[in-house]
Amino acid sequence: MSTFNESDDISRRLRLDHAAALGAPAAAAAVPAAGPESTALKPIPDDALIILPMRNLTLFPSLVLPVSLRRDLSVLAAQEAMKQGRSVGMLLQRDAEVDTPTPADLNEVGTVASLVRYLTAQDGTHYAVCQGERRFRVVEFLEGWPFMVARVQNVVEEDGTVGTELEAKMHLLKERATELLTLLPNAPGELQTVISAITVPGQLADTVAAFIDIKPSEKQEVLEILSVPKRLEQVLWLLSYRLEVLRLSKQIGEQTQESIELRQREYVLREQLKQIQKELGESDEANDYANLAQSLRDAKMPEDVEKQALKELKRLQNMSDASGEASMLRTYLEYLAELPWNVSTETKIDIEAARKILDEDHYGLKKIKRRILEYLAVRKLNPTGRSPILCFVGPPGVGKTSLGQSIAKAMGRKFVRVSLGGVHDEAEIRGHRRTYIGALPGNIIQGIKRAGARDCVMMLDEVEKLGRGIQGDPNAALLEVLDPEQNGTFRDNYLGVTFDLSQVMFIATANVLDSIPGPLRDRMEVIELTGYTEEEKRNIAERYLIPKQRAANGLTEEQCTVTEAALRQVIGGYTREAGVRSLERELGALFRHIAMKVAAGEVQEKVTIDAGDVAGILGPQKVEREALARVAVPGVVTGLAWTPVGGDILFVEAARMRGGGRLSLTGQLGDVMKESAQAAWTVVRSHAKELGIDPEEVDKTDIHIHVPAGAIPKDGPSAGVAMYLSLVSVMTGKVVPRTIAMTGEISLRGLVLPVGGIAEKLVAAARAGIETVILPKRNMNLLDEIPDEARRKLSLIWVDTVEEAAKAAFGGAPALATVEAY
Repeated sequence: MSTFNESDDISRRLRLDHAAALGAPAAAAAVPAAGPESTALKPIPDDALIILPMRNLTLFPSLVLPVSLRRDLSVLAAQEAMKQGRSVGMLLQRDAEVDTPTPADLNEVGTVASLVRYLTAQDGTHYAVCQGERRFRVVEFLEGWPFMVARVQNVVEEDGTVGTELEAKMHLLKERATELLTLLPNAPGELQTVISAITVPGQLADTVAAFIDIKPSEKQEVLEILSVPKRLEQVLWLLSYRLEVLRLSKQIGEQTQESIELRQREYVLREQLKQIQKELGESDEANDYANLAQSLRDAKMPEDVEKQALKELKRLQNMSDASGEASMLRTYLEYLAELPWNVSTETKIDIEAARKILDEDHYGLKKIKRRILEYLAVRKLNPTGRSPILCFVGPPGVGKTSLGQSIAKAMGRKFVRVSLGGVHDEAEIRGHRRTYIGALPGNIIQGIKRAGARDCVMMLDEVEKLGRGIQGDPNAALLEVLDPEQNGTFRDNYLGVTFDLSQVMFIATANVLDSIPGPLRDRMEVIELTGYTEEEKRNIAERYLIPKQRAANGLTEEQCTVTEAALRQVIGGYTREAGVRSLERELGALFRHIAMKVAAGEVQEKVTIDAGDVAGILGPQKVEREALARVAVPGVVTGLAWTPVGGDILFVEAARMRGGGRLSLTGQLGDVMKESAQAAWTVVRSHAKELGIDPEEVDKTDIHIHVPAGAIPKDGPSAGVAMYLSLVSVMTGKVVPRTIAMTGEISLRGLVLPVGGIAEKLVAAARAGIETVILPKRNMNLLDEIPDEARRKLSLIWVDTVEEAAKAAFGGAPALATVEAY
């Protein structure tokens, strides 16, 4: 055959390699051959077959398949089989990626095939048309040939007799094969006829397995099944699985096609409707775009912003309504149109009217009211001036938020509150970019939109509780908002254009000042609010809280009232706070008790709540004046402390015992308070003779300092004087009267150093029934910040050294370790 001559070079090269492998002389191996017959191969035994390894092809008996021969060994093996007129054995590789398979890489069961035709394409690819004859099993592989040769044995099918059960399986297999052919898009039409005409069960199973789209390994499993009934069952199972997959695929395809066709139909109809409405001059979309354009112009935006908005509107008109970006862009333009770019609400400022409003809404707070009136006066004289950033710092319940509302009311502006507690994402301030799903402007722009005015009063509540996360630092983003020199060109990420915030009056609130970052604190004018005294609480309750709670519980002044004595009882015995929130809750409990009786018809006349009725309604007294309830003994003094919720009293107790001069500290003290105690003990030991203490006695004494309420952590640089006086008291046996309290830090030289929170501490001292307070003289500049009532109730002693503090504390106290019983 002429095709062999085209492959002589491959044959010759493989035979030379084989000769070299067998140790033939090099000269003999190099002799050029005239043709395939020039290099003789030893005869192949009759019970052996030339093996063709197949990558992804399984040939079944009685089937004819074209095979592509791409490996040189396979080409030589096929050519040799054609020359000798021999059949070949086709074995499937276990791994199709192996280029040079060994016997271990091949399956043991294969198909004997005769080569019906052999040809070579123009691109040099070799093809062989193979017809399957029978199954075989490899016994052993033989060596001595340049291609694979194996001794094999034929395998015989089992139980191939047609019976009732076998015929039923054949019938079911034909039905499902026919259904499968109808679902395959490119199935040959004559294949259905061929399957229907098959009457041999094994041949039917092989034929169906051959054309099913299954893995070569699964076809190999079918080939290796010699039991015809089991083979039919296996093919039937594979066919059923593949049939179910095709059914679902067809169903999904039909549904998808229906959806696409429906959308195309709707799109065509909409386009036709648009054209009809356009011809009739009734285009809703055109009107919609025109209305949106008019809204953007009516908003009276800055020129550059309006230009950008109209550009985006033009882009929107060219988009399809089904586009997701179109919906996002429409929402953006509507948001721009709704912002108060040029809306102001401030009326003519009347200073006296503003003063009246502030006095009506708030009791006391003279310094804060004066600062607000100063701002209003400046605003009246210079309407175009920059608005300062006020920051109200104080404990909860002292009226920081309500002050902002009163400022807005006095100025005739809209008021909006923005809560910053727990905000940890920079986008909450600057806004999200429009590329993100669910993007929104920041809280600042949202607040201005809610207020409906560009000159609103915006309260940034709990500014010290801003967090910091992986999404950025909101504190840094707030710097631009609160800088009067920069916020005139604030740029929100969602808007993508600048918005003038210079006309907004920002008021920040915080419970503590220390946790606010320095750069942010520098932007604001801090105004501290101290706690209320008992007298101030009484006035606030009478003016605001009682009418509010009485109305909230559905009662009138004709139905019930609270006497002043009862009110003082509630203030002194059931609340101990800087603000008035707990007081408001307790008053609400009183009125709820009356409301229940009125609703039940138990009372018909006006109810008056007196001091004797309070305990029956609110229960046992919750708060006692601890400073006056304690027994005065050596070593016990009353200190003053500052907390985030206002001032408080702090007891320091010292006890002495025989030992070696050791100092023990308990009560969950922080590092600063521990250092204060150690410094105080050092000062006492260094001045033992001046204090009348035997130095040798000091060395033989152990001191234990305890600050009660050990479950509460305590720290702060203001307990040095209290620690010192407690140690002097326990070592000398002198008693500090229980009506004296003190605050201040000390140095090792015995100087009394200034501390913070003086106003809050004095309010707490007056609330606790203290009469005399020892204070650092360097804090005298804060005298004006102390509430008038606290100054009236307290006797203030200003000291520079610990000697002055001891003289003030022990003056008139007994010299011996006696106990005062009050």
